[in-house]
Amino acid sequence: MNIQFNIEYSTFYGQDLILNLVTNIHKGEVETARYRMHTTDGYHWGVEINKEVKPGTSLEYFYSIEEGERETRREWSVLLHRITFSAENANAYHIYDHWNNIPENAFLYSSAITDSVFNKAQEKVPNQRYNKTITLKVRAPQLGTGDKLMLSGSHILLGAWNTKRALPMVQHNTNEWSIDIDATSLLPGTIDFKLFISNDEKEYTPLWESRDNRTIEIIAMEEGNAIAMELDEAAFAMPPVRVAGTLVPVFSLRSEDSFGVGDFGDLKKMIDWVSLTKQRALQILPINDTTITHTWTDSYPYSCISIFALHPQYVDLTLLPAIKDTKKKKHYEVLRKELNALTQIDYERVNEAKTAYLQDIFEQEGKKVLGSAAFKKFFKEEESWLVPYAQYCLLREKFGTADFSTWGTNQQWNEADRQALSSPKEKAFEEVAFYYYVQFILSSQLKAVHTYAQAHHVILKGDIPIGVNRYGCDVWAEPRYFNLNGQAGAPPDDFSVNGQNWGFPTYNWDEMVKDDCRWWVRRFQNMSKYFDAYRIDHVLGFFRIWEIPVNSVHGLLGQFSPSLGMSREEVEGYGLQWQEEFFTEPFITDWILERIFGEHTNYVRNTYVERTWGDRYKMREEFDTQRKVEAAFEGKNTPTDNWIREGLYALISNVLFVRDHKNWHLFHPRITAQLSLIYESLYDHDKATFNRLYNDYYYRRNNQFWYQEAMKKLPKLINATRMLVCAEDLGMIPDCVAWVMNELKVLSLEIQSMPKDPKVRFGYLAQNPYRSVCTISTHDMATLRQWWDEDWDRAQAYFNSMLQQGGPAPHPLPGWLARDIVSRHLNSPSMLCILGIQDWMSIDEQLRLEDPNAERINIPANPKHYWRYRMHINIEDLMKRNDFTSNVVDLVCSSYR
Repeated sequence: MNIQFNIEYSTFYGQDLILNLVTNIHKGEVETARYRMHTTDGYHWGVEINKEVKPGTSLEYFYSIEEGERETRREWSVLLHRITFSAENANAYHIYDHWNNIPENAFLYSSAITDSVFNKAQEKVPNQRYNKTITLKVRAPQLGTGDKLMLSGSHILLGAWNTKRALPMVQHNTNEWSIDIDATSLLPGTIDFKLFISNDEKEYTPLWESRDNRTIEIIAMEEGNAIAMELDEAAFAMPPVRVAGTLVPVFSLRSEDSFGVGDFGDLKKMIDWVSLTKQRALQILPINDTTITHTWTDSYPYSCISIFALHPQYVDLTLLPAIKDTKKKKHYEVLRKELNALTQIDYERVNEAKTAYLQDIFEQEGKKVLGSAAFKKFFKEEESWLVPYAQYCLLREKFGTADFSTWGTNQQWNEADRQALSSPKEKAFEEVAFYYYVQFILSSQLKAVHTYAQAHHVILKGDIPIGVNRYGCDVWAEPRYFNLNGQAGAPPDDFSVNGQNWGFPTYNWDEMVKDDCRWWVRRFQNMSKYFDAYRIDHVLGFFRIWEIPVNSVHGLLGQFSPSLGMSREEVEGYGLQWQEEFFTEPFITDWILERIFGEHTNYVRNTYVERTWGDRYKMREEFDTQRKVEAAFEGKNTPTDNWIREGLYALISNVLFVRDHKNWHLFHPRITAQLSLIYESLYDHDKATFNRLYNDYYYRRNNQFWYQEAMKKLPKLINATRMLVCAEDLGMIPDCVAWVMNELKVLSLEIQSMPKDPKVRFGYLAQNPYRSVCTISTHDMATLRQWWDEDWDRAQAYFNSMLQQGGPAPHPLPGWLARDIVSRHLNSPSMLCILGIQDWMSIDEQLRLEDPNAERINIPANPKHYWRYRMHINIEDLMKRNDFTSNVVDLVCSSYR
């Protein structure tokens, strides 16, 4: 068939338009056939191809711009153009398209809205036997559950404006509707028409477009011709989609069937509660495998060892066949009840028990499962990451450590091992088959949960950590993507005055960008199998990451990477005379030692530092880095030891500038240097000069540079799936973050107690952008009840100014006041309002925990925090709390969410 593609796009000399026909999609990667288009005026572009197509088949494609051989721009590729060849008698198709930029309402095209909230279903376009066919296509994302799109117009073929004779359109693509019109009897000229929504079960039907009539110009057509035209997006004045939801880690869930930790079965039950309370979203924390040491330190869910593998602790054992050994079965049931009765997770015992259970059931059922068609399909789809992961786990157990530098000849994944590890008849396969089995079970169960959530109109929202464990499988298998000579973290903020040192390796973005961020694209596409929305943890890391030297414990000596360091000449250009040793080496004097160490000054002076000249000192070589100090104080935890250790850390951080990690001749002003003792020693004039330099550096100098860095990466990742994209954009936020998030239509995170406007103490909920997630607290923060009692002056100010209440603020936080705060958040304009389960329960004094401190999930200032919070009530019992359920339903419905 002869197919002619046409599009109007204004170009300048040297630019070419390319038609990209999708030929195959393999493991998320799109393969295309490329056709260079032609133009005579730089605006009207076309290309003609001959392709054999059968009636009823479809083609998907997108357009891109090239300059020379380099692609400089492409359309929004989350939703591709689709043409269905429904005209059986057609021998030629003329297609007229629009260039698709990312729309303002991109969120309406996400699977969170289409597949979960509205649960829309696509339809097959019926074939037609018209001699001449006009196909009209239009995107109408505003339509909800049960809505149908109708077309009515001035011509008798279009119903002559009679709604009862209007033509029904077919949803042939996500939010895109089409209709075939018999043009055989149409004479050249103009026809007016308009679209409307029909839904007999809703009051607004029929709802006409809020725009002038559309027009279509009928041209002379030959027999066997078909014309397909894309129309402008439908214009319906519909209320914005606003959703309420709950945040709870999977490990925190508790049910009657739990094995001491929440699992995927409990996640299904939590979906039931969310649905019962008229909410439409359930957000969880990362669920990837974090097994490094087999101790409670592995409880940190943001330190994954694999971006693909799920944590074995989340397997729902009740869905597996029963253990046939009666003695073992009884043992596990006794142990399950004991662990499930605990108020907090015993991470080590739970994981030891569930792993043993899985090994026993694998011995019993493994051979049968591994021979099944379902497993073979899973293995074929996931083999690329599953095989290295399984060998990694085997070697970790064999050597008794995850530090792969000690694994002899196995210090890096060897692709040559794949064949034996993938062949069921090989011994190597048998040795790792258990890990294949566990991941198959986990993936199958989580996919079932995802399907269950969609059926209940609930958005399942996942979490993508910014980092990975430096001893994890990802680093072992693909080390080229990582920098192991640095540590990722965060600069000082409200959570930690010394910054956060996560210990993760930083990314080698130069290497990642070379292959179009394939590692990240695969990661996001894998997430889309289980979720319809996701939170990008620390989205600032895609602009720049806080990179801390490996010899540092705290984060104060870090620098943003990448960033534009300053030369000596630039510093002096601000009026600050350059003194390299004074500015870049720890500034230690007698008065500083006395200020920090008090009664221990002489001991520190004689043990840890040595005099250089006058009253100046330097750290002794054996203590001149924070890691050396940490090692020296290993096992010493008395108050005096802690005082001295932290003081020595502070001494080492007492610099005004840090050297660039890559260029020794460039420098960065030390973060929060204004709180340091070296800053205190400066003259007032030099302080003012440094402050001006500091503000320029952190808030202006790198803005355009960081914008460009983010735009190299984020568009590829966001366009990789149809999941709804939400970002955690808290912390030290440069202006360019808002530019990128607005351009890519990413939802921001809005927390009233952490306003992005530095001029206000609390944010104004009514000013939240629609494209945002509103919440009271995150997993890293105190819950609402904790926050209320942490700082009584702050709570009082909030009580009077934001809640417009008179008199003293009540303590502890009463349920009626918690309800008022929750209600105000739900009534904000934000598209999503997702509250932690603890904050939901705070409104009910009979239901919530007596001790609010027991509700805390994480303390970011403590890098060794034990993540073990569990709900204090079974989900089954929560479902029976009709008073609480009614309260939540009333809050959600009264806020029109």
